[in-house]
Amino acid sequence: MTDMSRTSRDIVTGTGVGAPIDRVDGRLKVTGGARYSAEIPVPGITYAVLVTSTIAVGRIASIDTSAAESVPGVLKVITHRNAPRLPVPPANPPARRVLALLQDDKVHYNGQPIAVVVADTLERATDAASRVRVRYDAAKPVTVMSANRDTAYTPPQQRAPSDTLRGDYAAGMAKAEVTVDHGYATPIENHNPMEPHATTAVWDGDRLTVYDATQYVIGDRDAVARTIGVPAENVRLVAYFVGGGFGCKGSMWSHVPLAAMAAREVGRPVKLVLSRRQMYGPVGARPQTEQRVVIGATKDGSITAMRHDSVSHTSRIEDYVETAANVTRMLYATPVLETTHRLVKLDVGTPTFQRAPGEATGTFALESAMDELAVALKMDPVALRLRNYAETDPESGKPFSSKALRECYRVGAERFGWARRNATPGAMRDGNVLIGYGMASATYPTLRSKATALCRLTADANGGVRALVQTATQDIGTGTYTVMAQVAADALGLPVEQVRFELGDSRMPPSPVSGGSMTAASTGSAVHDVCVAALKELGVAADERAIAAALASRSGRNLEVKTDSAPGGERQQYAMHSFGAVFTEVRVDRDLGEVRVPRVTAAYGVGNVLNAKLATSQMHGGIVWGIGMALEEETLVDQRTGRYMNADLAEYHVPVNADIGAIDITFVREVDTHINPIGVKGIGEIGITGVAASIANAVFNATGVRVRDLPLTLNKVIGATRV
Repeated sequence: MTDMSRTSRDIVTGTGVGAPIDRVDGRLKVTGGARYSAEIPVPGITYAVLVTSTIAVGRIASIDTSAAESVPGVLKVITHRNAPRLPVPPANPPARRVLALLQDDKVHYNGQPIAVVVADTLERATDAASRVRVRYDAAKPVTVMSANRDTAYTPPQQRAPSDTLRGDYAAGMAKAEVTVDHGYATPIENHNPMEPHATTAVWDGDRLTVYDATQYVIGDRDAVARTIGVPAENVRLVAYFVGGGFGCKGSMWSHVPLAAMAAREVGRPVKLVLSRRQMYGPVGARPQTEQRVVIGATKDGSITAMRHDSVSHTSRIEDYVETAANVTRMLYATPVLETTHRLVKLDVGTPTFQRAPGEATGTFALESAMDELAVALKMDPVALRLRNYAETDPESGKPFSSKALRECYRVGAERFGWARRNATPGAMRDGNVLIGYGMASATYPTLRSKATALCRLTADANGGVRALVQTATQDIGTGTYTVMAQVAADALGLPVEQVRFELGDSRMPPSPVSGGSMTAASTGSAVHDVCVAALKELGVAADERAIAAALASRSGRNLEVKTDSAPGGERQQYAMHSFGAVFTEVRVDRDLGEVRVPRVTAAYGVGNVLNAKLATSQMHGGIVWGIGMALEEETLVDQRTGRYMNADLAEYHVPVNADIGAIDITFVREVDTHINPIGVKGIGEIGITGVAASIANAVFNATGVRVRDLPLTLNKVIGATRV
C-alpha cells in the first residue's frame, strides 16, 4: 500500500489558493513511489487475462478450454459455462452500463470479454488465454452509421431534453438575408491514458478490497458491491493514483467485477490489467457524430434563427447520447433555435464520456458554421461573435453567475495578433507554405455535487499545528492532492507544508465522480467548508497561533470535524459556465497538404484559479488533445467484423512533442460569488472545446478548403491548396 504520509513531506512551501506551487505528489511520481492500482504489492497475487470475442454479434456455439487448463500454473478458466451466477445487473451511476460478466453465450460487440484465465504468472495466463478455442454462430454486424441513418431514433429522456425549440423556426429563417447550411462529422475516438484499466481484487472472508484505476471511488465501490451481490460496507475501493482517465474510467466496466469474481473463485488475490488492444471496445470511446448546422442572419451579422441536429452512434445493448447540440442552446443570443439529438444502434462497444463529451464535438460543428457565416457575410469572426453575444442564458433566461467571454475575445485577439489576419484565403504565405489564422469560442458548464470532508487539527509540542484533511475523491493526474492542500491551508491560515490531504479510499468521507469538471467545485467546497467548520468549533479565526492556543486548552490537543457541502438554490437563479476564446495559426504545405500548428493562444474565464501552474498545465493538455482531435485521432472499424483496426499507439495517432508548437494561456480575472464557496469553475474539459474548429477555420483561411469531417488529414486538403 502506498504510504501517503510521504506526500506531506514532499510539498513545496508556498502560499495557499492561487500559488503556482509544485505538485505535492511530484516527488513520489518521479521516483516511482507513487503506486498505481496494478502496482500495489499484495501477497499471493495471481494474474488474470481476458479472452475477448472475435465477432461483433452472435453467440458462442462452443468454447474449448482444455488446452488452456493444461498450461502449468493455470488456476482457473472461467467462461459462461462455469461462472458464478450474479444478481440482476444494476444501474451504475453516473451512467448505466450493460456489462459482459459471462452470464450467457451472447456476443454484442467485437472485443467483448468471453472468458477469464487466471494463472500464477502473467506470462502463463497470457499463454493460456491464447489457447482458448471458440466457435461462434455469427450474424452479420451493423457497423456503419451513415448507412443506417434511417434507423435513427430519439433517445430516452436524460439530464437534458433531447430536443428543444424556442421561437418560430420558419419565421426566423424567413427573416434571414444570409444562410449557411452544412454537415459536419466527427469519428470514433478512443481514450488512451498512459495507465490502462487495471484492477486488483483481494478477498478476506466475505470482505473485498479492490485497487482500481477509477475516476469515482465511491461509485465504483457501490457498483462492484451491487454487481456481485455483497453489501457496500463489505467492499473497500482504493485508488491512490490514477494515470489518466478522461472519461473512460468514470464508469465501472466488466473487468472490475470479473476480477473480483475470479479472486473469489481461486481463493487468492487477482490482478487484471487490460492490454492496449482491450482498451478499444470494452471500456467505451467517444462516439462518432454527424451534425447539421443551419444559421440564418441579417447582413449586419445578427442571427435570426439557428438549427443544430446531431446523430451519434450507440451500442446495440445500451443508449449513450453524445449531446453535441447542447452547447448551441446557450452560447449565442439566438432568438430562434431548434436542436435535436438522435441515436443509431451499431454492433460495437458502448460509447462513453470522453473529455468534454458533447461540447468537444458540438463546438467543432457550431464554431465551424459560425466561421462559414462570417465568410459569407465578409465579417470578422470575432466581430460576428460579439454581435451575437449572450448577456444572459438564451435558453433559460437566467443571468450568468459570471461571464468574461467578451474579455477573453479581447485579450486572446490582442496576444495572438489577430489584427494582422488577412481574411482572403491564401493571402498570407511564407514561400511554399500557406499561413492561416482561425478562432473559436470555448465553453463548458460549471457543475457541482455533494461532497463530504474530514478535518483533524493537532497541536504539536512546539506550538505549531498540523492538519489532516480527508475525502474519498480521486486524483486522475490533474493535481487534486495539491490544490486541495492549498484550499485547506488557505481556509485554516496555515502554511501548505503543515497540511496533509488524503484521498482515494472509500473508507474516507464520500466525494463525487471526477467527471464533468466538477472535482474542484465539489470536493474543494467540502474541504473549504470543513476547515471553516473546524475554526468555528474552536472559536478562532484562520491563524496558526490562535488555532494552537485553542487546541492546547482541549484534552488530547486535537479536534476532528466532518461536514457535508452541497449545492443550494444557486442553479435555479443563475446559469453557470466557463468560457474562453481560442486563436490558432496553421501552416499548410501548398503541395503536400500537410498541416502544422506552430502556435495557439487562448484566454479563459474560469473563476478562481486554485493553482496557476496546474491550471495552465490543464489547459495545455486540453489544447494538445484538441490538436489531436483536429488532425490525427480516428478509430477505424472493420465494417465486416466490427474489429477495431488501429487499436494500439502505433496506428492510433495522438500528438507527440514534434506536433506541438507554442501554447499561450491567459486566465482573465473573474470573480464569481454565486457558484460555490471557493468561486471555482471546472477547467479539466473546457481546454479541448473550440480547438478543433479553430484549427479547421485557420486551414480554410490558409487554403480556401473547408474540411467538415475530422480528422483534418492531408488527403482532404492535398491538391486543393493551390489558392
